[in-house]
Amino acid sequence: MVQIPSDQIKSREILNWKGLHLFHFRTSSCSQKLRIYLNLKKISWTPHSINLATGKNYSEFFLGINPKGLVPVLVDDGRVEIESNDILMYLEDKFPENPLVPDSDTTEIGTLLKEEDDLHEDIRNIAYRYMFGGLGKKDPDELDAFEKYKSSNSELDYLKLKEVKFYKSFRENGITDEAVKNSLNNFCKCYDKFESLLNKQKYLMGKNLSMLDLAWFIYTYRLYVSGFPFKDRYPKMSEWFLDLYSRKEFFKEVNDPLPLKLIRLYAKTSTSLSGKSIKALLTK
Repeated sequence: MVQIPSDQIKSREILNWKGLHLFHFRTSSCSQKLRIYLNLKKISWTPHSINLATGKNYSEFFLGINPKGLVPVLVDDGRVEIESNDILMYLEDKFPENPLVPDSDTTEIGTLLKEEDDLHEDIRNIAYRYMFGGLGKKDPDELDAFEKYKSSNSELDYLKLKEVKFYKSFRENGITDEAVKNSLNNFCKCYDKFESLLNKQKYLMGKNLSMLDLAWFIYTYRLYVSGFPFKDRYPKMSEWFLDLYSRKEFFKEVNDPLPLKLIRLYAKTSTSLSGKSIKALLTK
């Protein structure tokens, strides 16, 4: 788990906070995944919204908590945890009731969540190309200040540079067809496996809902909205997704949720303005 030691926290006031506090943003995919988990487990928490669209994650206050400038961040009685999947595992250990990790599969789900996390840049490529467009561009001055910010954690400062590199490239070049094709190929390798599993079981890890379903629900939502033809290529994944999407714990947390009727139309037609481009890139 990725815990930031208290002596590295510059925004010292949070160390005195009591209870569970979550720094998050409405449209952050990792925040959405975590909020769905909290909904399902009925865990009480105090929200602290960090608006990524206006650069609040580059503020001195927030960088004094997480030098990577990323949400979500969990503060539990002054203990600071970052990285969404690590936060999920931390909470699952703290709140074992109604488990979302099968007892026998703790190691396996850790491996599978790592596989999901490794696709974060791929979902970002697709979302920034088809969902966000130019809205994902960062203010150059804020980005420069973020790049120059130095924390007490050299490892996090180094990882931060990957974020800076992406946003600079996105501003200058956008997301290329080649990048999208590579990302789609990476997703298809996983969906091929999941489609086979869902022919035999209800959820990705068997008969019960797990953290893995939460993680892949968010990715699948973003791909659906971007026009990925799930009904044609992965009909079982399409059924799995629509079942979860119809549940209030999931539906209310996704990025500007579309009416269920409309997203079911996507499932039936597998077409949208952006979907034509994704289809073309999938077939080449």
